[in-house]
Amino acid sequence: MQQHEHLNLNVRGLTLSATVAINERSSRLIREGRAIAKLGLGQSPFPVPAAVVETLRANATQKAYLPVCGLEELRTTVADYHRRRANIACTADDVLVGPGSKELLFLLQVAFYGELVVPTPAWVSYVAQAQIVGRRISLLHTSRERGYHLTPAELEELCATDPKRPRVVVLNYPCNPTGASYSADELSALADVARRYKIVVLSDEIYAELHFGGAHVSIATMYPEGTIVSSGLSKWCGAGGWRLGTFVFPAQLRWLLDAMAAVASETFTSTSAPIQYAAVTAFQESMAMERYLWRARRILSTLTTSCVDALRSAGLDVLQPDGAFYIFPDFGPLREPLAQRGIRTSPELAEYLLTELDVAVLPGSEFFRDRNELTLRFSLVDFDGAKAMAALEAMPPEVPVDTAFVEAHCRTVVKAVRRVAAWATTLSHA
Repeated sequence: MQQHEHLNLNVRGLTLSATVAINERSSRLIREGRAIAKLGLGQSPFPVPAAVVETLRANATQKAYLPVCGLEELRTTVADYHRRRANIACTADDVLVGPGSKELLFLLQVAFYGELVVPTPAWVSYVAQAQIVGRRISLLHTSRERGYHLTPAELEELCATDPKRPRVVVLNYPCNPTGASYSADELSALADVARRYKIVVLSDEIYAELHFGGAHVSIATMYPEGTIVSSGLSKWCGAGGWRLGTFVFPAQLRWLLDAMAAVASETFTSTSAPIQYAAVTAFQESMAMERYLWRARRILSTLTTSCVDALRSAGLDVLQPDGAFYIFPDFGPLREPLAQRGIRTSPELAEYLLTELDVAVLPGSEFFRDRNELTLRFSLVDFDGAKAMAALEAMPPEVPVDTAFVEAHCRTVVKAVRRVAAWATTLSHA
């Protein structure tokens, strides 16, 4: 009997998450002597803020199991944070803390029996988790012409096919992999559809603080009774490896919070105590955190624009992101010269960039786009964020962060993207 026959049918054939796999492959190639630009894994380049690190150090001896839902002081601080930043009415009782928002998402799919609706392109793990727990999945393929935004008409069309079906709709913005966000008007229109069909909206706002204009709007303010807001420390606080995430529920979904807490009590029990104490400092209002976020946004905004401009100049179709640290170029305008070189799919294109140009990216197919679409995700994070922040801090605040700044302090990213742009230019002129 072959060993795989003992595997759960839902996990047979499951491989490492694409983002994790490309990071591990890139690291292996670097150890072998290759100068790989690591633009695959979406990991914040910036350091954990000093005050948060100090709080962790001061609480390293905290060893007791904390409440399943999380440290009360942290849950109170998280509720205050969401009221202050997004005008979301919530209390500590509405907050669930977990070892990463990714784990909380998995618990949600375990506890909620319904269809998962995912607009694409989308982060790789939403669908994989639904497959693991055996949930029905509907992918809504958004269009480049509409900025890869889910439209009310697309959501309405799906829901109208079975109006009574329970559904969770994932709305991630600023979006991984496109960096696109939604306007208040767009969110309001989506909220109307969600309310009509009693949809549960998981608003994944892990990149909210990295909106370049600092103007993130939460759909929870338009559809408070049905929206769960997901956040954490990984993206805007630079603490991905610390593994702490938060869900904020409306009172109407307390039954779902309670069910997830029950599952949590039988699985991870509680989130790391020292990390929870440190997270209190991260979520508290402070001038230091505001300064940290101001610097991060300025650097990422300029870096993103520089990379978008370089690829557009080579004839590629690239949207200008609203936030986060991703770009999602479409190589479709070069389809014919690429095909002449045997490159017809996004996986083949990504493989070429890695093997021939030493640039590690992910194909759009990993984000549930058609393999033939020729889209790629570039994660613009391969630079020393601590040094870049220090350099910015030393500059007068009125001095702009310009192309020269990112060329000096985000050199690996800029050089890698320009290398791809130069190659694409040779194709377009061939």
